[in-house]
Amino acid sequence: MSTFWGPDFDELRATDPEVAEGLLTELERQKSKLQLIASENFASPAVMAAQGSVLTNKYAEGYPGKRYYGGCEEAIDPLEQLAIDRAKQLFGADHANVQPHSGASANIAAYYATVAPGDKVLAMSLPHGGHLTHGMKVNFSGKWFDVASYGVREDTETIDMDQVREAALEHRPKLIIAGWSAYPRQLDFEAFRSIADEVGATLMCDAAHFIGLVAGGVHPSPVPYCDIVTFTTHKTLRGPRGAIILCKDDWAQRIDKAVFPGTQGGPLEHVVAAKAVALKEAMDPGFKEYSQRILDDARALASGLQDEGYRITSGGTDTHLFLADVTGKGLTGADAEQRCDDAGIVLNKNAIPFDTNPPAVASGIRAGTATVATQGMGPDEMRQVAALIARALEGSDDDRAAVRGEIGDLVGKFPAYR
Repeated sequence: MSTFWGPDFDELRATDPEVAEGLLTELERQKSKLQLIASENFASPAVMAAQGSVLTNKYAEGYPGKRYYGGCEEAIDPLEQLAIDRAKQLFGADHANVQPHSGASANIAAYYATVAPGDKVLAMSLPHGGHLTHGMKVNFSGKWFDVASYGVREDTETIDMDQVREAALEHRPKLIIAGWSAYPRQLDFEAFRSIADEVGATLMCDAAHFIGLVAGGVHPSPVPYCDIVTFTTHKTLRGPRGAIILCKDDWAQRIDKAVFPGTQGGPLEHVVAAKAVALKEAMDPGFKEYSQRILDDARALASGLQDEGYRITSGGTDTHLFLADVTGKGLTGADAEQRCDDAGIVLNKNAIPFDTNPPAVASGIRAGTATVATQGMGPDEMRQVAALIARALEGSDDDRAAVRGEIGDLVGKFPAYR
């Protein structure tokens, strides 16, 4: 058996000390600060070992058994098929394509397979929590397609399925997208299916954020209801940066052609192997406990901030993230993000529904708990973090320096990487 040939940091440091120093700086940032970015997580050493491997050397255009390059039969085809089989098994899907490089790439392929430029699409409004690939005017989706939006009610800040149905009946879209980037509640996939059937639309779910919760059995699955499901593998699923598309058998050929050769060339087989590792980790019984901890942490952190006087949009969360309105404290989202970062707490400014501030300023912050749950922090720690966030936002520079010290003590007890 050959010796594994993978990352060698000493070799990197000798070849390019500047890049090596950058990696160490980022490692220290991840370990010394509290990471609450909702779209991030800490991949396992096993995932990173697969990604940083000799598989990065191999070109493999095509699919298992149907490649345009030789040399794929011994390892590449079996490894990609393993990832495919695990994705289908974990989510109960008819078909899986594990090649998309990112969530945006997966969504581009889904559009490619289902609609033509100029066709009508119905998706969630970006200011209300949708993703940029759901129709943002400067994105391909907004430039190439006629996108109508649904949003949330002003009184509840939640999606009203009657309003979604009204929008679908008015616009008669060919594609309906159920999914979000900054919405804290579960979606009614059965209702979306009924609406799609009523207007003759294809139903796609962008499950990038919550798919790990689905894998852990603590969030409803979109797979039984949707024709196509896209998701990233690096958020709550805790894998490498990349994406996967699941679909019904009827869509399998069109999805595969949309990924390759439609929108991508050679797949990143080192990332595909890392996806396979992450899928196996998600099959472990402990992943359900981990997923529940994510939910418990998010609810505890949101509740703690509410107790500190911050309004939580929609009144709470059913997922790994939530939005907090900071304007009641005389702050903007940009102010809050910077003050938290100064205190060693990493999160992002975010528009809230019906926001009167521009996106670069915003009225809220978005926080997620997948990363801290990976570290082993629980609701008790999240209640402590809520108080620290309030001190960071409302205190002086000296207060933020003190908070940073307490954050250092907290993350020291729950190290990201030992």
